[in-house]
Amino acid sequence: MAETAATHLNTSPFLSILTDLGSAAPSPSTNNSMCPVSMNYVLTVPWNTSTCQNFQPFPSKNQTQTSQCCQTLLSLFGIALAENLKRNSLFQLPNLPTSISCLQDFQFKLNSLSLPKTLASSCFDPLQFVITPNICAHIQSKQDWLNRLGPDNIALVNTACKPDLNVLTNCGACVDEGLKVLQKLTAMDGNTSHSNDCFYFTILYIAGVVNEFGPESTGTMSCALELPLNSDLSSRNKSHYHLALVFGLTGASVSFLVIMFGFCFWYTKWMKRNKIENLQTFANDLEEQRSNFRLRPQTGSIWFKFEDLDKATNKFSPQNFIGKGGFGSVYKGILPDCEIVAVKRIEESDFQGDAEFYREVEIVSSLKHRNLVPLRGCCVVDEDDNHEYGRKTRYLVHDYMSNGSLEDHLFPHLDSENEKKTLTWPQRKSIILDVANGLVYLHCGVKPAIYHRDIKPTNILLDACMRARVADFGLAKQSSESRSQLNTRIAGTHGYLAPEYALYGQLTEKSDVYSFGVVILEIVCGRKALQLSSSGTPAFLITDWVWSLMKSGHIEEALDASLMIDGNSSSRNIMERFLLVGILCSHLMVASRPTTLEVLKMLEGDLEVPSIPDRPMTLGQHMFSNADSTEW
Repeated sequence: MAETAATHLNTSPFLSILTDLGSAAPSPSTNNSMCPVSMNYVLTVPWNTSTCQNFQPFPSKNQTQTSQCCQTLLSLFGIALAENLKRNSLFQLPNLPTSISCLQDFQFKLNSLSLPKTLASSCFDPLQFVITPNICAHIQSKQDWLNRLGPDNIALVNTACKPDLNVLTNCGACVDEGLKVLQKLTAMDGNTSHSNDCFYFTILYIAGVVNEFGPESTGTMSCALELPLNSDLSSRNKSHYHLALVFGLTGASVSFLVIMFGFCFWYTKWMKRNKIENLQTFANDLEEQRSNFRLRPQTGSIWFKFEDLDKATNKFSPQNFIGKGGFGSVYKGILPDCEIVAVKRIEESDFQGDAEFYREVEIVSSLKHRNLVPLRGCCVVDEDDNHEYGRKTRYLVHDYMSNGSLEDHLFPHLDSENEKKTLTWPQRKSIILDVANGLVYLHCGVKPAIYHRDIKPTNILLDACMRARVADFGLAKQSSESRSQLNTRIAGTHGYLAPEYALYGQLTEKSDVYSFGVVILEIVCGRKALQLSSSGTPAFLITDWVWSLMKSGHIEEALDASLMIDGNSSSRNIMERFLLVGILCSHLMVASRPTTLEVLKMLEGDLEVPSIPDRPMTLGQHMFSNADSTEW
């Protein structure tokens, strides 16, 4: 905090005091100024220490301070600052010796948890917590805060952030009011470089002054301070959330969402809303990037010339047309080195502008997994480049998947020109496991996690060996983006959207789990997820159909009859287990759905499928608004 004051870390005479904590275990507060608050909470609050267990600083101090461990410790240290504000009415510590004393105490407690002894010195500059008038509208004390904002602005945030922030709706209301205060403070200050400090001060005020449960309550720690808590605590708190939304759909996902709120992503959301200086700079960079290619995303991918793609696809001829995906058409192309690729031409859309395109490029370029379609490169044609396709056009170049999409093979009878053989059970089983592995990588193998948001058969491609690969990341969101706002804009495909996402915009890992559950049912049952009547209402919903068969004790009737013809009766138990996993994944209650990692273990037989809880009535009539299976 107070980054403007944190400048001479490497030359600070006090740095060695913090560093020395790594070589011994002295009693805390060895200098003359005692820390005004106790750090005992470090040992008692249920924070998740896992990200700091094997901490290694980066060569760059900035990189280190933005690491997941340091961000967790900043949230943890924020409890002390909030408590100091509560007791002493000061947003920061009075002087540098006091700041060093507090960091010494903090590191001493971390030592007691067997964590690395250089955490405080690696993650923090003692100067950053020292009070100064030259930050955030010249606010130093609680009284300054009250004077600057006035009673009307303070009354709103006081009301919104006072109750239990474990409850999703309470947390959301508090976030919204906090963002409004943040906007006003930055406008008062007039210096956007102070926006970080105003952001921190807003959180400290909520945690230390407003919330009636205090800075060490689980709601304040998870919602305001974004301190990752142990998963068992999150499980114990699930009961709070079933009361928050209709039908109790959000369940366990609320604790996940709430934990993900806080420091980084309140700020991200505010940055987007207000277009402050550094966001405008980024936008300018993108504009320059689009116009002259001097600046490009750090993708590591090839940037193709349009002429090469035009030649590779024979001028995007109909003979080279493969299919239509989200946001664009896909064509087969042959590069000069004889490599076969798939070229996706992004069509103009309200849902994917330049920012979304560059996000997809950067996200997909960083993903390396055998069950994801790799990105070869991209191309952008500017407005002033004259060619027959008109204004600016964007292209993505992927590896070519010679066996097309899962949709082509799963429902060949729906296309008179498609004579592909029906998938065998071993092929279907392999495809399900491949997709599960791909999702586990997206949710657990990269940080921040990535939510695909559009898992469906047309976005599952099959390579020459019939191995499945997840494709089309045009709607993908990083977990940091999804938790930057409570109600994410709905995007996806009818029949595959999780109810809590379709109805309320609540996006979590469990949203992809629901979609994957529907795909499992389609693969094992050989039936489309959704059939609509002429009025646009669902006439058949596979999740309801399989559920009714399971409840009546006739789940075997849901199996695709062609699987039995192929002599797979001996595999029936496995097929039924896959069906149960699909039913569990597509459960209406979020709390009843497993994580992707648990799904994979159930499919592989390493984890028993639990008994499936009952569920509310179908929400089909509320979830579908038209007869097209298109993106919202």
